[in-house]
Amino acid sequence: MISIKDIAKKAGVSISTVSYALNGNPKVTEETRMRILKIAQELNYVPNAAARTLKNRVSKIIGVYLSDFSGAFYGEVLQGMKEVLNKRGYDLIVCSGSYSHRWLPQRMIDGAIVLDHSFASEELLHLAGNGHKVVVLDRELNHPNVNQVLLDNKAGASLAIEFLIEKGHRKLYVVSGPKGSYDSRQRMQAVKQTVERHPEVECIEIEGNFDKESGEKAAEQIIGEYKEPAAVFCLNDEMAIGVYNTVMRANYRIGEHIHLIGFDNIELTQYTQPRLATIDYSKRKWGTLASEQVLKLIAGEAVEHERIYVTLVEGESVGKG
Repeated sequence: MISIKDIAKKAGVSISTVSYALNGNPKVTEETRMRILKIAQELNYVPNAAARTLKNRVSKIIGVYLSDFSGAFYGEVLQGMKEVLNKRGYDLIVCSGSYSHRWLPQRMIDGAIVLDHSFASEELLHLAGNGHKVVVLDRELNHPNVNQVLLDNKAGASLAIEFLIEKGHRKLYVVSGPKGSYDSRQRMQAVKQTVERHPEVECIEIEGNFDKESGEKAAEQIIGEYKEPAAVFCLNDEMAIGVYNTVMRANYRIGEHIHLIGFDNIELTQYTQPRLATIDYSKRKWGTLASEQVLKLIAGEAVEHERIYVTLVEGESVGKG
């Protein structure tokens, strides 16, 4: 690989002169700068971005850490992040896995947005303690260099359960998410708190994994136990679609035999017939706020924790119990 040492040798100048020329430093004349730039082009010189980042301590890149790239959920969140960052002259890279955790201390990225339950809170607090800026979307952390932009999971789950109970349903199945998921834990807490206020309601929890396959597996159990109409709350829409498809294939009817509600209002739910009831919120706004907050942290501006609010989308997938 061509280095500035090679350029300096061909130009007959010092390495520092080449460095000044490449970085537009007024210490070199315009004539010298143009001559050095021409030689750099002839030699196909490519700047070492990593070295430049370490020197300047600014990369103009924000890393977003995700535990999973599959499903229909992440697109709008990432688009919201990208729009804000690009307008402010930043790029966005999507990261996963422990190796990419090094990019903050190595200053390959200027800040991180975390929606990855496998990224340990202890590690994030350690990074924040060393001055790195972090926005978390999936946990609560108390540190001046950490900001929270959290979804109102409890309100959403309470809306879903109250909706099913108001429709007259007294037998409920709840398909949960991964054990390590903050969102799943928050939603399950709200489910249990809501059901406790209605002792006439039977609630059965089925462990899921926030994917369509675990929804299909849950549906097989529900169908195997079927004796009378039942309501099912899936803690995300991916699992609800899995339940939906399996129930339909088994010649049961959604909204009559199995009453179903999800969470996230992904685009696919708009095309189901009957329309899937779900919990809605602005995923794009979630991403937008996360980007705005991490840029404020980097700029040293005051920030307050943010919350994304939710609403109920009624659908024909839930009828009267």
